[in-house]
Amino acid sequence: MIDLRSDTVTRPSPAMQQAMFEAPLGDDVFGDDPSVNGLQQQACELLGFEAALFAPSGTMTNLIALMSHCQRGDEAIVGQQWHTYKWEAGGMAVLGSIQPQPLVHQPDGSLALHDILAAIKPDDPHFARTRLVVIENTTGGQVLSLDYMQQVQQLCKAQSLACHIDGARIFNAAVAIASQQQQDPYQVARQLVAGFDSISVCLSKGLGAPVGSLLLGSHEFIAKARRIRKMLGGGMRQAGVLAAAGSYALAHNVQRLAEDHQHAQVLAAGFNEAVAQHQLQAEFSCHPVQTNILFCDLSPKLADFLRQQFTEQGILCTAGSYQSADGQRCRLRFVTHLDVSLAQIQQVVAVSQQVLAHYARNNTRNNARDNSAVL
Repeated sequence: MIDLRSDTVTRPSPAMQQAMFEAPLGDDVFGDDPSVNGLQQQACELLGFEAALFAPSGTMTNLIALMSHCQRGDEAIVGQQWHTYKWEAGGMAVLGSIQPQPLVHQPDGSLALHDILAAIKPDDPHFARTRLVVIENTTGGQVLSLDYMQQVQQLCKAQSLACHIDGARIFNAAVAIASQQQQDPYQVARQLVAGFDSISVCLSKGLGAPVGSLLLGSHEFIAKARRIRKMLGGGMRQAGVLAAAGSYALAHNVQRLAEDHQHAQVLAAGFNEAVAQHQLQAEFSCHPVQTNILFCDLSPKLADFLRQQFTEQGILCTAGSYQSADGQRCRLRFVTHLDVSLAQIQQVVAVSQQVLAHYARNNTRNNARDNSAVL
């Protein structure tokens, strides 16, 4: 099985499991689990925040952040494809009574600064009070630059707005930038988040921990967040067994994210070569790859055939349909991670070569038969 559905499918390595087995435990609701406290302190030191809070999921840490920053009837500016807006079951509205103001994304994945400014509501009782701007980095695998991140936090400060990062894959962004500039990814990560009021960091995606996310902010903010975590049912007792996995991940699995990025590039290059070889450009196109996520847009017919063949070969990905100017298209998503080797990526490329060759031959035969019928 080659599972490219998501980097959430990773399993703890033997070394991570050993760290979990040996973790000293306490009661985190009372604040005395040494492994949880150690993880929270470790994250603060890495990213430059005063305090942190461990919670079961990134969906929860994002919701805790939104409810800590906003009161009932406040508004949060988000992107239309942000996880906080589209993929978290409407939690900010349903549980937080927070009004989302979604904005259209730019081609690079960012929100235009002038769109953010235009969305801020006047201080008028007819409107929800704009209180927060949420940024996601990476977003769909795209990296938002250091300059852009700083421009957003400076805009928020100038407008007296709080600013939160959904940084589920912030270390993927940091590694991508660091690889280009020959810098330390931990230092780049600190620069990416500098000046923001809070950030949510997922430990169970590319970093390879089985469970958990961190919310970071000021002491005052995290004190409020701890109360909301309790309200949402997120207090855990002997959570150190999970926190130990997160500590191991932050120490050992950040720099290796570069391998996942390289594997995604190999996968995209292999697909593009096969598509060009069999002249299927009208039916199969790959989006540019920046980190560990590759999106491919296919005709529905080719997508169905490719996925069927992949499934038979034990290759998993995710898919969704959308309406384009050229008609219905299917978007496949492939996510590389620490449980997929270069040899397995090369195997996927080899299978795709065979599948696309077979598809192209069938298309040629079908077109020939159609032409004969017409004659």
